[in-house]
Amino acid sequence: MARIAGIDLPKHKRGEIGLTYIYGVGRAQSQRILTEAGIDFNKKVEEWNDDELNKIRSVINEMKVEGALRSEVQLNIKRLVDINCYRGIRHRSGLPVRGQRTKTNCRTRKGKRKTVANKKKATKV
Repeated sequence: MARIAGIDLPKHKRGEIGLTYIYGVGRAQSQRILTEAGIDFNKKVEEWNDDELNKIRSVINEMKVEGALRSEVQLNIKRLVDINCYRGIRHRSGLPVRGQRTKTNCRTRKGKRKTVANKKKATKV
């Protein structure tokens, strides 16, 4: 099993897909990494030998991935919240940050619906 940047890559997937299991590496990045390392995209992770793994590790070590990237993103969000800008306020209140509508959608950010009951009408006697 290949272990890169603290992540166990799935061995039965193609190398291009397997590298995307690392936080901060998408399809385009994984293709660039494999090109720099000189490895075929369609080669499965279990078929990589130690030399190829070391080449991939050396390319990935130059990038900011996993823990370093996660902490940088969290620091950026914390900075926005601290300076009280519009985006920071949206982060703090758990609403969409990038201008999406909130009347009908954004259930992912807002969470499960909270139903508000109508006031009961007074009955005539």
